[in-house]
Amino acid sequence: MPITLSNKYLNAEFKLKGAELIRLKDIKNNRELLWNADSQYWGKHSPILFPIVGALKDDTYYYNDIVYKLPRHGFARDMNFTLLQQTETEVLLSLSATEETLEHYPFLFQLNVRYQLLEHTLICSYEIENPSQTPLLFSIGAHPAFAVPVNGQGTYEDYYLSFDEDKQLNCLNIKDNLITDELTIIALELGKLPLKHELFYNDALVLKDLKSKKIRLNNTKNEHGLCFSFEGFPYFGIWSAHDANFVCLEPWCGIADGKQHNQQLTDKEGIISLDGGGKWKRSWSVGCY
Repeated sequence: MPITLSNKYLNAEFKLKGAELIRLKDIKNNRELLWNADSQYWGKHSPILFPIVGALKDDTYYYNDIVYKLPRHGFARDMNFTLLQQTETEVLLSLSATEETLEHYPFLFQLNVRYQLLEHTLICSYEIENPSQTPLLFSIGAHPAFAVPVNGQGTYEDYYLSFDEDKQLNCLNIKDNLITDELTIIALELGKLPLKHELFYNDALVLKDLKSKKIRLNNTKNEHGLCFSFEGFPYFGIWSAHDANFVCLEPWCGIADGKQHNQQLTDKEGIISLDGGGKWKRSWSVGCY
């Protein structure tokens, strides 16, 4: 059975596997806001990317002269979390290191994922603790997929993303899941990026140095939309599967390896080092209107 949170504005559902958000409903306007995870295109709703974001070169990294393997986006999305706390409008889910994770990732950790409903807004917080006395090296990112069009009404091209602080998007190019040295610049007219399936035919738009801390998902047919807010994430991904009716808005603390990377975890771009006994937190939110 899914875990359910509800107030008079929103209904949200989650599962223990991956601590994944699997449903978000705007009650007042009867709108299903999240992608339905149709496996024909992409069978997930909102996976958590940990302890890496994106792919490693050859799925391999080195730490203390030992070779380790990790799949793209890490392992948290495929593991069962523990339910620590739950109220009508808040839930706290937790994942810690196991014998299995230590074989691929030689760090002790506690990853707590907190979801809260506050009026029209869902807040997701990642709270990481280092229970050891040695540094914890990690990356983390979000991957929520929002339905486009909402409730199947209208077309994909009716929708656009609005950036409150950017006039252009500086996109790091991806080839074979790795970052290349090339950069693609997408000009924004009045801060707007019209959605079209072809945007994602090569892969995600991977953004660095994004000025905006809010991105709105709007459409040209009515006044309803979403406001996606994030702070303290140095990278941002925008993605959809080939011709699928969703768009992922992905704040990241971390990034895929570059094609020339030396595969040393300590040298990985975006890697975070958390001292022994330390705590770390980042949050993102989505509000409907």
